[in-house]
Amino acid sequence: MARPSALATLAAALLLLADGCGAAMYKVGGLDAWAPPPGSKPDVYVLWGKSLPFKLGDSLFFLYPPSQDNVVQVTAKSFAACDVSDPVLTLDDGNSVFNLTTAGRVYFTSSAAGHCRKGQKLSIDVPTAEGKFLAPSADDQAALKALAALPPAAAPTEALPSLSDNDDDSADAPRVAGAGSVLLAAAAVLSLALFL
Repeated sequence: MARPSALATLAAALLLLADGCGAAMYKVGGLDAWAPPPGSKPDVYVLWGKSLPFKLGDSLFFLYPPSQDNVVQVTAKSFAACDVSDPVLTLDDGNSVFNLTTAGRVYFTSSAAGHCRKGQKLSIDVPTAEGKFLAPSADDQAALKALAALPPAAAPTEALPSLSDNDDDSADAPRVAGAGSVLLAAAAVLSLALFL
């Protein structure tokens, strides 16, 4: 049987480990796959992106049929114009993961014909490690203004969230266990095995 001081040390170590392992993986769109939004929910990606408290280290999981779609990371100007001719990054395997490693606004859309104009676009604000949001650039502001001029299926019913909007509706947000959760579970199992 383990001594009480050993158990206290183990508990403290697990708490320290858990504190640094809070990264989450979010399935883009929630229950829906990455695809043009239905006419009944043209702002699904705007609302989804606004409803989650993203942070550095989190990941976005895009699920889609690779023969029909993809994910492209684009600049603010390209996002506003639905110009997918020169993407920053292209993901096309159908099970794409994008890690949020830099603070600021990140823009995604699809380069499949017509999908961006139909509203398949996502903008995510990632705060600094201290939880502060970066001021929007002139290009970010232009992207927000350009959305208002797009056809109704591509223009959300409300503006993209500002960098200071961070509604904490995370209680309803589906979180997928990330590497930190797996590491924590492994440490707990190992510690139980050592003490039993």
